[in-house]
Amino acid sequence: MQRYGVRLAQAMDQLGNVCVGIDPHSSQLAAWGLDDDIQGLRTFSLTLVEAMAGQVPVVKPQSAFFERFGSSGIKVLEEVLGACRQAGLLTILDVKRGDIGSTMAGYAQAYLHPDSSLTADAITLSPYLGFGSLSPALELAKQYGKGIYVLTLTSNPEGFEVQHALDGGGKSVAASIISQAEQINKADGDEGHIADIGLVVGATTGNATNDLGIDFSAFSGSVLSPGIGAQGATPADIQRIFGKSACRVLASTSRGISSAGPKVSSLQAAARQITEQMSDIFRN
Repeated sequence: MQRYGVRLAQAMDQLGNVCVGIDPHSSQLAAWGLDDDIQGLRTFSLTLVEAMAGQVPVVKPQSAFFERFGSSGIKVLEEVLGACRQAGLLTILDVKRGDIGSTMAGYAQAYLHPDSSLTADAITLSPYLGFGSLSPALELAKQYGKGIYVLTLTSNPEGFEVQHALDGGGKSVAASIISQAEQINKADGDEGHIADIGLVVGATTGNATNDLGIDFSAFSGSVLSPGIGAQGATPADIQRIFGKSACRVLASTSRGISSAGPKVSSLQAAARQITEQMSDIFRN
């Protein structure tokens, strides 16, 4: 199997830089006239898969909204991931796991091993037990050509006290995470294409990157940037934050697309509109 970064680059070349979140929380189900139950969960999620196939390169199911229904919800998540594979959609499973040793290895097996029913093309991980705690997942991702997105700069105010904190040399925790992720990418020999280890950097983080002196130009992986659409960020924010590195950014939106539903044609039109808006930043 080709490495994740190669597959992502090919998909982005064809379909643009938009990632669509599949976030079936109760208010979204209600907005579609669906009950907040397993059938509503399944209908909402599979409709988005159908609509996004051939429209965007990547979708991002949020595991929590499936987990809340217990084993029945996990079964739907398995079905959604399988449907994405059938439709040719790359998947970033948003699980934000972070643990140590054998526990981290267990999470890695669940989401990255190709024989798992929950396997995805990439997952989100939290490095805040120390970047080294991610090693079991990084090793399995390398073995099977999967991707990892490491939480780096998130838009929630609670994240600032950790992510913006400075070490003795004046370097922020966020900047340190970027450096360590890039070290992995270089060690894996990812030159010449998008590297497999990426970052999560919110599009609504304001001036944080400037304030912390962060420059993404030397980072070779992709960046998952949530916040476009309903959360208030615009393609201009992507350009301002990432500059010339914006071509490796996946602008992630959930309600910005799902609010156009439940008609498949309306969802597709919304995806095309945001993709076109994103493409404009490369023309300027």
